Amino acid sequence: MVIAPIIFCTVVSGISHIQDARKVGRVGLKALVYFELVSTLALAIGLLVGSLVPVGEGLAGRADAAAVATYAKQAEAQKSVDFVLHIIPESVVGAFAQGDILQVLLFSILFGFALMAMGERATKLRDIVDDTAHAIFGVIGIVMKAAPFGAFGAMAFTIGRYGPEALGSLIGLILLFYATAALFVVLVLGTIARFVGFSIFRFVAYIKDELLIVLGTSSSERALPQLMEKLERLGCSKPVVGLVVPTGYSFNVDGTNIYMTLATLFISQALGVHLNLEQQLLILVVAMLTSKGASGVTGAGFITLAGTLAVVNPALVPGMAIVSSIDKFMSEVRALTNIVGNGVATVVVSWWEGELDRDKLNAALRRQIDPSDVETAVTTG
Repeated sequence: MVIAPIIFCTVVSGISHIQDARKVGRVGLKALVYFELVSTLALAIGLLVGSLVPVGEGLAGRADAAAVATYAKQAEAQKSVDFVLHIIPESVVGAFAQGDILQVLLFSILFGFALMAMGERATKLRDIVDDTAHAIFGVIGIVMKAAPFGAFGAMAFTIGRYGPEALGSLIGLILLFYATAALFVVLVLGTIARFVGFSIFRFVAYIKDELLIVLGTSSSERALPQLMEKLERLGCSKPVVGLVVPTGYSFNVDGTNIYMTLATLFISQALGVHLNLEQQLLILVVAMLTSKGASGVTGAGFITLAGTLAVVNPALVPGMAIVSSIDKFMSEVRALTNIVGNGVATVVVSWWEGELDRDKLNAALRRQIDPSDVETAVTTG
C-alpha cells in the first residue's frame, strides 16, 4: 500500500534538496561522493557475505510454488530491450496504480531533478513532498503499532509452513547480519577513521548515549539533535555538520544497504530462485535508490526491501513472509550502523575540508570527558 508513495517522496525529496548542497559548494559535493562510495561498498559487502554464507539454502524447495509462479509471470518479459522499455510507464498514474516500482523510480528521479533545477521556485512544492512523506511515514507508524501481533503471526506462519528447522535459518540470518554490520563498522569505517586520524572504538564510545536512544527506538532519527551537537563539540565545523548529518540520513544508510542485499540473497536462497550476475548487479543499483530515506522510521527498511525485491525479481516477493517475523531484530542494528556511519562521515568531510579541530577531537576521544566540557578544556589549555 505504501511502497510506491514512500519511494516517490523520499527519492524526490532527496534529489531536489541537493540544491542545498550546492549552496555550500564543494562541501556538499564531497559529502555526496563519500556517501555514494561508502553506501556502494556496504551494498557490495552484504552481497558478498550473502553469497559466501548461504544461510537460506536450508529452506530451498519449500516455497509456495503457486504463489511464486504468480509473481514469476511478471518477470518473464524483463529481458534486454523489453526490460529497458518496460521502465518507461505508459502513464504516471498507471505506474502507481500497478505498483511497478521501477517505473515509479524513473519518474521520481526525473521529477526530483526537475525540482532541483527550478531552485527557489520549487520551494513550496518540495515542502509539500516532504510533508507528504512525513504523513506516509505516519501511516507506517500506525501500522507498526500492530507489529508485535504481526511478528507473532509471521513467526507462526514461517514455522507452520517451513517446519521448526526454519528457525535455524532465521537465527542464522540474524547472526550473519549482526556479524556483517560489525565487520563493516570495525573494518570499513574503522579503516576510514584510522586514515583520518581517530579510533572508531573511541568514537563509538563517545556517541554511546545516542546509540542507546537508537537502540530503544529502532530509529536513528530520534538521536539527530544530540548527534549534531556532539559532532560540533568534537571539532567538526557547524556548516559541515548542518549539511552532512541531515543529508546523510537519506543518502548514507549503510546498515540499511547491508540488510537489503543480505536479505534479498537469503530470500532467493530460501525460495530456490537463482539470481544471475546481472540480477545481482541490479540489486546494487535498485537498492541504492530504494534505500534513500529509509533510516528514520521503524520498519521502513522492510518496506524498501519489498520495493527492491519487486524490481529485481517479482518471484522473490512471497519470500517477504519468511523474513518479516525477524525484521524487528534487524531494525535496531540497521539504525545503529546508520548513525555510526553518519557520524564518521561528518568527521571525514570536516577533515577533508580542513575544518576539523584536532584539539577538540583528541580531547573528546582520548579523555572521554563530557562533550559540554571539551570546548572549555581546549580554550583553557
